[in-house]
Amino acid sequence: MMLEVVMNELLDRQVAQRYASWFRALADPTRVQIAELLARRREPMSVGQITAAVGMAQSTISQHLKILAEVRFVLAESSGNANLYRINEACLQRFPTAADVVMGRPVAGPEETPC
Repeated sequence: MMLEVVMNELLDRQVAQRYASWFRALADPTRVQIAELLARRREPMSVGQITAAVGMAQSTISQHLKILAEVRFVLAESSGNANLYRINEACLQRFPTAADVVMGRPVAGPEETPC
């Protein structure tokens, strides 16, 4: 899917829906904290490690991770009986461009959305 913003034309509906899902996923402070933690750590973490760092119930953290994974900000990988979570660098790199497009700021050029 190509991102093309032409003056006086609306953003493509599919692209707008994708961006809206990204903004919704980051509309909760706990999810922002989780994304920031994983981005800063730059290594996979278990739900238990994330729970300990954020200081909330494991079920709450799991629900937030599910939402972040649905929009691919976070990727899960199996490790025995558990999942390890890591930040999706490609997805987070596109987020500032999404914000620029929504705000009507020029972007460097058409890019594919990797998430």
